[in-house]
Amino acid sequence: METFKIGCAAGFSGDRVDGVGPVVKSLIDSGGHTLIFETLAERTLALAQLTRNRDPDAGYEPLLEDMLRPCLADCLHHNISIVSNFGQANPPSAARHIARLAREMGLRAPRIAVLAGDRLEGPDVMEHLSRELPGEIDSNRIVCINAYQGAEEIAQALQAGADVAVAGRVSDPSLVVGPARAHFGWGANDWQSLAIATMAGHLLECGTQVTGGYFAVPGLKDIPGMHDLGFPLAEITKDGQITISKPAGTGGLVNARTVKEQLLYEVHNPAAYLTPDVTADISQVEVQDLGGDRVQVRGIRGWPRPEQLKVNAFMRGGWLAEAEISYAGVQAEARARLAADILRKRLGPELRMRVDLIGSISVFADDAGSMLDAHPPSASRDIRLRVAAVHDDRHIAEKLLKEMNALYTCGPAGGGGVRTSLKPRLNSVSALIPRELAPASWSFLA
Repeated sequence: METFKIGCAAGFSGDRVDGVGPVVKSLIDSGGHTLIFETLAERTLALAQLTRNRDPDAGYEPLLEDMLRPCLADCLHHNISIVSNFGQANPPSAARHIARLAREMGLRAPRIAVLAGDRLEGPDVMEHLSRELPGEIDSNRIVCINAYQGAEEIAQALQAGADVAVAGRVSDPSLVVGPARAHFGWGANDWQSLAIATMAGHLLECGTQVTGGYFAVPGLKDIPGMHDLGFPLAEITKDGQITISKPAGTGGLVNARTVKEQLLYEVHNPAAYLTPDVTADISQVEVQDLGGDRVQVRGIRGWPRPEQLKVNAFMRGGWLAEAEISYAGVQAEARARLAADILRKRLGPELRMRVDLIGSISVFADDAGSMLDAHPPSASRDIRLRVAAVHDDRHIAEKLLKEMNALYTCGPAGGGGVRTSLKPRLNSVSALIPRELAPASWSFLA
């Protein structure tokens, strides 16, 4: 009971699914306790909600079975609990899928806990958000409103004997805080312990980012075996130390630099990292490289949690039209710029377009086009022109696609490889909401 051992096998929806095997083997060999999958980015949940709107049985992680089939038997046999937000917009359906999978595999029926309370609706919620975000909330365009819930319900479910806890929107670190609370028996106001578990969760939540993914820069930050990155493991001791590692024999690297980068990733204020469970303070943290892909983190402090929860509100944002064409050889960029000018004049002010010259200026460009205008033409002989526009009217947005296609013969010399895309767009706004407007709960799958 002195050390809690946990591993992560996904950092976002669509992550690799073949990294779970070494993580589970490491947990089995070391007497580990919990496996997590983190599958939600900001927009993932709204996209899942749109899927559920089309099919009431869908709206959870599309790779759920690919994630669990390789590990479910081992986890059930070795009492390794599985905790994840792969329920996305439909935790009950995800739980039913897991139960079916277990039956198909001839396994014992897992006890599956289903979390609820992140999806918000009703007049009180809308009234509060309208006050907080005047003019930004359009009830006619709402896709979903979700609160970032904490670890309380995860901990309760695991203490009640859950083998699997299926959540929708919970704070990413809470996927670790909940199991750690259940393991050590920490209370909801043990701020120091909760802060330690929160930062362990923060180090694990992005999957291989702490083992070399999203870190590597050839010649500056070289990482071995990038094709076979190991997903991370964490040990949390009762006295407040965290050790980050990865499975033996996997690619990647865990050292002080990878851990420090992940510690600071998406942290606005290192002295006050706000989560639903605690306010974590990493301003005095010490990171020690133990060698052998093991790094110890200590010195984390915890303060009382915020009084409110963060919510994301997603709204339909019209149609996004994207179109591309390539120009190569002599005066490639000049021809691409001329093509963009043709599109502007043909489409007029009805469509406000973003123009990118991939191969010259695109990543550092901007929607207004000011950087493009200020950037002198280059001698690049390989340019991909990308133009994008948004409009509420689908037919108006489609005009961009038609005009781009017409550039084959109505545009500059040598254009080719046109590709077009039209898809609905989502807009999002964030706010804070009183906890009483977002009550959370959990129950076992019947």
